[in-house]
Amino acid sequence: MAESLHPAASHHLPPFISAPGETDVLMVVMAVLLALGVLGFGILFLRIHSLPERMAHRGHKLQFEVVAVLCLISLFTHMHIFWIAGLLLALVDLPDFGTPLNRIAGSAEKMAGLKPGEGATEMSYDEHASATQAETTTETTTDRSPETSDRVNQGAGAGVAPKRPGGASASQKELTHA
Repeated sequence: MAESLHPAASHHLPPFISAPGETDVLMVVMAVLLALGVLGFGILFLRIHSLPERMAHRGHKLQFEVVAVLCLISLFTHMHIFWIAGLLLALVDLPDFGTPLNRIAGSAEKMAGLKPGEGATEMSYDEHASATQAETTTETTTDRSPETSDRVNQGAGAGVAPKRPGGASASQKELTHA
């Protein structure tokens, strides 16, 4: 049996209106367009949001990691000042002080007859104090006559390492803070 239209309905219906029981083509097209629009907007948003990071990476900047962290903080907190700071850091070329200083240190080690990196030793405060005391004692005994050095050592306390504030060694202080 053929379906008849309601008597009050128009005899000419637009093509986007579907008959009962058929697929609504307009709704399917609009759902696909909405999904593509949301996906496209998300991609555009993330591309713009990572713009400072890509600029710093492309320019081989030293501050690349800082710019990347600022972009992530801005993304998760929605505070745009971090993004602006990251963009400004990506545009500014910070000078590299480390390379020339490392080259100077390497040259000084070579002149001193040390292997590269051998001159970078770490000393504790106690080792430094005992080395300083030994140097001071050697200087005072070699530069002065015995009578003068005795008077200076007794009166002014030369050759004694300076005491640390608080009077406790480093290991004891660290244990009290832990």
